[in-house]
Amino acid sequence: MAVSALSLDVVALELPQRFGDLRGSLAEIDRLLGAPALAGADLALLPELIVTGYVSPRGDSDLRRFAEPLDGESARRLSELAREHGIALAGPLVEESQGRFYNTLLVFDRDGRRVGHYRKRHPWFPERWAAPGDLGTPVLDLLGAKVTVAICFDVHFLSEDAGEALDAADLLLFPTAWVDPPGEGDARAELLPALARRHRVAIVNANWGPSRPALGGQGGSRILDADGRTVAAAPPGPGPSVVRAALRLGQERRDG
Repeated sequence: MAVSALSLDVVALELPQRFGDLRGSLAEIDRLLGAPALAGADLALLPELIVTGYVSPRGDSDLRRFAEPLDGESARRLSELAREHGIALAGPLVEESQGRFYNTLLVFDRDGRRVGHYRKRHPWFPERWAAPGDLGTPVLDLLGAKVTVAICFDVHFLSEDAGEALDAADLLLFPTAWVDPPGEGDARAELLPALARRHRVAIVNANWGPSRPALGGQGGSRILDADGRTVAAAPPGPGPSVVRAALRLGQERRDG
């Protein structure tokens, strides 16, 4: 039996990192969420670890100094931003729990209620501070859609780890601090369309913007439909970008 299609207005926010400047990062996110370019949007995704930054300009990747519990200041502020701007919001946390540290994504509904908690299952090689996520891969009910989550390096294992979640979902939230090795081009341009088509799932990818240190793979945030077509993408160049698209979810996946 067919399921009626749902239209969801989604946004990937691309920001350059401000390493160690949590208040400044949250203030910038607040400004962007209140900008006219986001008026009427349903859901916004922030890049991986954008509140703290992913790596210092000197190459320090240990983020344990920024760790907070689930009820800490950063999580509370993300909840407030969702409620104040009336938008569902998915944002990062360097999470500390029972002596372990996790690269975490939190998902809040429009009222600021936390409806999703995901820990990156496959920390990348420089993330020696982070334990592998132990919560599995959720399928969330959000704004009438089925939503699942993965973070950056998880993508290489996603179909094997979480194929059932992807098959059940309408939308994949995929925050990244992506790095492409020199001379290898844009790996997401192949990985994400193939993933979308295989599982009939739309994808929102919010990536860190050009930052210090400058690394290949920065920028290029994008939104893909379930056919693997890029329907919106960030323009090249520095500065914050708002990538926004109205996605028709549900029917195209189940009837595809």
